[in-house]
Amino acid sequence: MAIRKTMLSLAVLSLPITAAVAQEANPDRYSLERSEGGFVRLDRQTGAVTLCTEADGTLTCRMAADERAAYDADLARLEKRVEALESQIAGAMPGKSGDMPSDAEIDRSIGIMERFMRAFFNLVQEFQGEEQRSEPERIPDRT
Repeated sequence: MAIRKTMLSLAVLSLPITAAVAQEANPDRYSLERSEGGFVRLDRQTGAVTLCTEADGTLTCRMAADERAAYDADLARLEKRVEALESQIAGAMPGKSGDMPSDAEIDRSIGIMERFMRAFFNLVQEFQGEEQRSEPERIPDRT
């Protein structure tokens, strides 16, 4: 039973390493060492340390504290960048920051649409008139 559990643990532990090797094609990139609370995985390329624990045959890994701090700092930087881009976009749009357009802007838009519709319907009437003038006179069918 102990041998079976050890074999299962080794198989579970080899999965992240196998995936890393397959992705990076560098078998020496990761190092896995047993620690008090489980395992420590070291990425020899980046220096990232991941703490892993085994429970019920499942290996769960989480970032180390210093790595988490770097992750949080990067996340905060990206959030500030997104906020800056959103405010830049909002500033470039008419009726800034989601405000309703003014009455003058609405009247101007309606005026533009009215002129467009009048011009369109004038063209339609003009084409209909030309079509009626160009049709030959039809003789009723008396059969």
